[in-house]
Amino acid sequence: MSPRHTPGKHGPAPESGDGAAAFVPDRSDGSIVIRPASHASSPVDAAACAAIYAPYVRHTAISFEIEPPTAAEMTRRIAGAICWLVAERDGAVVGYAYATRHRERAAYRWACDVSVYVAGEEHGRGVGRALLETLLDTLATSGFRMACAGVALPNPASEGLHRSLGFVDVGVFRAIGWKHGAWHDVLWMQRHLGASDAPMEEPRWSSGE
Repeated sequence: MSPRHTPGKHGPAPESGDGAAAFVPDRSDGSIVIRPASHASSPVDAAACAAIYAPYVRHTAISFEIEPPTAAEMTRRIAGAICWLVAERDGAVVGYAYATRHRERAAYRWACDVSVYVAGEEHGRGVGRALLETLLDTLATSGFRMACAGVALPNPASEGLHRSLGFVDVGVFRAIGWKHGAWHDVLWMQRHLGASDAPMEEPRWSSGE
């Protein structure tokens, strides 16, 4: 996928357990395999995700973080996510996607924020699309009703990907982030994941929340 991230991410994901997306079946998409990230007890996926993410932090405004997180911090974020998936090609992690709580207050609990990152050499090869499609399907099956995405502008490829998967524009936060000597706007988008009637059950986190 083209670079995409929910900018800044407002710090680490909330703590909620020791595993991520254990309910997600592996999916093979041609030469790409989408699977749940390993549990927090395994540092391998966390290190790979940290390595993919670092260039976005250091060299772009796609992420509003300033310092790349360590593998240990990424392990903590995987453990705290609603769902965290990785994409593998030939046994190597080449991208990841995840969902976190949209807001803390209880009425927001059927909404989540989604993010996708892909290794630089994998852009344009369908990795991001496969990850995001699988993530959205998993969230819908788990009872979530709304996916939200923030895109630091300009990022036409990411905007196009999200719109092609049903996201619609909600609004733009103007000059909301300062990085690399400039102010940056953030476009917020959302996509319904299910019906708009009253939810019959609580959404399911991978950790069992």
